[in-house]
Formats: sequence, C-alpha cells, structure tokens
Amino acid sequence: MAETVTVREARTHLAEVIDRAEAGKTTVVTRNGKRVAALVPIDVLDALDAAADELAAREAEAHREDPTVSMAELLADLFEGGTSAA
Repeated sequence: MAETVTVREARTHLAEVIDRAEAGKTTVVTRNGKRVAALVPIDVLDALDAAADELAAREAEAHREDPTVSMAELLADLFEGGTSAA
C-alpha cells in the first residue's frame, strides 16, 4: 500500500520520498485531505507511458480505413460554420 504524506511533509522530507520511489514504493501526496499527486518509481511511469502509446496505436489502427478530411476542407468547414467535417 502506498504511503500518504501531505504537501508540507513531502516538501520537508523530499529526499526520503524520492528514496522510497527509488526503492520501488509509491507515495501519495495530499493537500487539504485530498489526493493530488503521487511520486512513483520511474519504472511505473515508463510502463504507464508505454501503455498509453500502445492504446493510442491500437485506436489509430482501428480507424485506419475511416474516411478522412483534408486540412483545407476542415478549415473551410470551420470558417463557414458548417458541420460536414465532423
């Protein structure tokens, strides 16, 4: 389970919080009792980035054959106030 610290505690003990992340542990930072951030091991961030890239690639592949609109058509439609490009 992740340790939780306030912003003030995180600021005061930043080196220790970073050491925890380096050791593979997550620290959640709260402000006024609400979770606002997390310091995570870099491997976790890298995995999240890779997963987001994979999801975007799959979404793009799923729409590869969809009809497209040129930039000129899109801009003309926007300036004319139409909705045909949507």
